[in-house]
Amino acid sequence: MIEPKITFRGWPGHFICGNRCVFRLNTLIEYQDIKIVVSTVGLMIKEWPNESLEYGYEKIGVNRHYETMAFHAELTSFSFGKFWDANVEREINFESEWCYQNIEDEQKAQDGHYKVIDEICYKLKNGHKFNE
Repeated sequence: MIEPKITFRGWPGHFICGNRCVFRLNTLIEYQDIKIVVSTVGLMIKEWPNESLEYGYEKIGVNRHYETMAFHAELTSFSFGKFWDANVEREINFESEWCYQNIEDEQKAQDGHYKVIDEICYKLKNGHKFNE
C-alpha cells in the first residue's frame, strides 16, 4: 500500500492572526490526488502597544489558546504557485481533539496535531476521499 507523503512546514497554515502565534505547526499530507493541510496554532502574543502595555498571550478563540484545523490544499497565488496551502473555505472534519485551553498545553497541542495527521492518513489509506 502506498503511504501518504508528509511534509512539515514552518508557517501558520490558518488563522488570520497566525503571524502573532508563537506556536505553529503546518503539515501537508499528499495521497494520490488528494492534498490536505493540517494546521495548529497557539500562544498568540497580545497586541502591543495596548492600553495596559502588558506582555503575554491572548486566547485565539473561545476558551482556547491552541487549535488544530484541517483543510483541502490549493496552489496559491501568494506562494507563486510553489506551495500547496490551506484553502480555508474547504475545511475537513476529523474526530481527534482539536483545541486546548491552557497556555501550558503546548505538548498536548503538538501531540494532538500528530494525532490528526495519523487519523487523516488512516482514513485516506482506507478509501476516504474527504468530499473531494
